[in-house]
Amino acid sequence: MQGAHISLVPQIQRAVAARGVFDVLLATSMTNLPALLGQARRELSSARVVLYMHENQLTFPLSPNDEPDLTYAMINWTSMVAADLIVFNSRFHHDAWFDELPRFLGRFPDHRHASLVESVRERSVVRPVGVDLRALPARHRATGTRPLVLWNQRWEYDKGPIEFAAAISQLLDEGLEFDVALAGQRPVDAPAELVALASALGDRLAHDGYAPPADYRSLLCRSDIVVSTARHEFFGVAVTEAVAAGAFPVLPNRLVYPERIPREHHATCLYEDGELVELLRWAVTHPNETRAVAAELVPTMMECDWSVQAPVLDHDLAS
Repeated sequence: MQGAHISLVPQIQRAVAARGVFDVLLATSMTNLPALLGQARRELSSARVVLYMHENQLTFPLSPNDEPDLTYAMINWTSMVAADLIVFNSRFHHDAWFDELPRFLGRFPDHRHASLVESVRERSVVRPVGVDLRALPARHRATGTRPLVLWNQRWEYDKGPIEFAAAISQLLDEGLEFDVALAGQRPVDAPAELVALASALGDRLAHDGYAPPADYRSLLCRSDIVVSTARHEFFGVAVTEAVAAGAFPVLPNRLVYPERIPREHHATCLYEDGELVELLRWAVTHPNETRAVAAELVPTMMECDWSVQAPVLDHDLAS
C-alpha cells in the first residue's frame, strides 16, 4: 500500500506509449490511489478512476499481537476522495466503513474533512465480487459415504480457525461419523491446533493443505457442509464457491453472511455465538435436510457469477 505505485507507474507509462492513453483506471483498495495518480499525472490525467473496495484497513480485525496503524486506513480514505466511483463488494462492507469513518476522522486535531463524507457516499455503489461459478464441475458426491465437512478459509486469526478446530474436536469426541477437508492457505509453520486436529482426524482427513485450482473445484463439488467461524468477512468468496457447488453452509449470523444467505434460510444456516457445535452437529446428522436446503441455495449464488457481474462492472467503468 505504501510503495506499489512506484512499481506500477513504469508499467502504465510503457502501456500508454504502446497503445495510447487510458479511458479508465480500475484500482483495488490496496492501492495508494492519490500517489499513483500523482506520479502518473500525465498518463492518467483524462482517465475515469474507479476504486474497488474488496476490503479496508479501518474495520479489518487485528490479532492480539498486532498494533493498529491508522496510516493504512488513511490511504483508503484519501483514495476514496480521489476516485470518481467507489465500489464496495457488499452492503455490509459499505455500511461498516461509513459507520466507523466519522470516529476515524474525529481522531485528527483539525482538518477532519467530515464535509467530504457524504460526497464519497454518493459516489459509492455495491457490486458483488465476480466469481467464476460456471466453471464448477457437476456435483459428484458418492452415495453411502460419510458427510464431508469443508474448511476452505485461510488458517489465520481473522478467520477463527481455533473455534473451528474446537468444534470439530468436540463432535469427534461425541463419536459422530463425518470426514473433514482442510483447504486454504496456512502459515509456513503449522499452528499447534492445526497439527492436533489433523492427528485427531486420522483417516477422516479427506484433504489437507492448499489445493490447486482443478483439485479445489473437485473438492468443492464433493463437500456436503462448508463452515465459517470468521471474525472478518466483507464478501466471502470461498463460502460463495462452496454453496454454489452444493454445500450446506454453517455460518455465523453476523458480518456479510446474512447478506449472502436468503432470509428464509437464516434460521437453518446461521448460528449465534455459542451455537456453532449445535448447528454443525445437526448438519452432520441430517443429510437429507441439508441436501434439500443446499439445492435451494445454489441458484441464489449465481448473482455473483461473472456472466451477471461483468456487464454491471462494464457499465460502471464506462459511465
